[in-house]
Amino acid sequence: MNSLNRKVKKIILNIPIYIILIFLAIIVIMPILWMLLSSFKPKGEIISYPPTFFPSKFTTENYVRLAKRVKIFDFVRNSVIYAVFSTIPSVLLCSLAGYAFARYNFKGRSVLFILVLATMMIPFQVIMIPLFLIVSGVGMYDTYWGLILPRIAVPISVFMMRSAFVVLPKELEEASRIDGLSEFGIFWRIMLPQVKPTFVTLVILGVNAAWNDLMWPLLITGDMSMRTLSNGLAMFVGTDTSEHGPAFAGGLIAVIPMLILYLFGQKYFVRGTVTSGIKA
Repeated sequence: MNSLNRKVKKIILNIPIYIILIFLAIIVIMPILWMLLSSFKPKGEIISYPPTFFPSKFTTENYVRLAKRVKIFDFVRNSVIYAVFSTIPSVLLCSLAGYAFARYNFKGRSVLFILVLATMMIPFQVIMIPLFLIVSGVGMYDTYWGLILPRIAVPISVFMMRSAFVVLPKELEEASRIDGLSEFGIFWRIMLPQVKPTFVTLVILGVNAAWNDLMWPLLITGDMSMRTLSNGLAMFVGTDTSEHGPAFAGGLIAVIPMLILYLFGQKYFVRGTVTSGIKA
């Protein structure tokens, strides 16, 4: 009975916290819900005043106009290629670099790691012109290689993987070496599974960054068939163009994959963001 009373008392004391969390969740979800409903509104109702939350008549007109206005499937394909093939090699390379900084003692390790961290302080706007000149100079303008290669080395990912590896006990490596595993085998089969939350976190962050990247794809591609989804959506709302219906429809298409990715990886994402900063 006392145990039941304590549980009831705990629930009552937590009610204000639950109310605050529900309120914050509504604030976060509201823009996505508004975009979802607006994508099915008739053209005139989207900009009507006073605004309506639910459409008076559901219509797929905005999606039809979106498909006619731009090559939406080409944009989605380019975004998928860009996100997947820039994230996978990036996470693997940064994992190897983080593992080396965390587990090996070599001359100049601290200085080299500080230099890697120092590059995090440089805004992309500072290096985008030199980067563009280099990429276009080697003949990778308007190619997937030009999109992908500059995104493979990410300093923050190296930092997070080093933070995850550095807290693992040395006994794991020593036991593996005694069993005859190679150095890469120790990394791949023993150490990397131990930092799975951080690894999955970097995958989610990498895919999200590439999927929503506007500046670099816009800079390095000129052909519309090479543009990504974020570039394509920017065509609908601008100084001379305001097509809100197709913009809402395209925005929903852009949001759904990221929501699905996060829902599948949220458990590891939360653990990864917490544990990756334990020790720097």
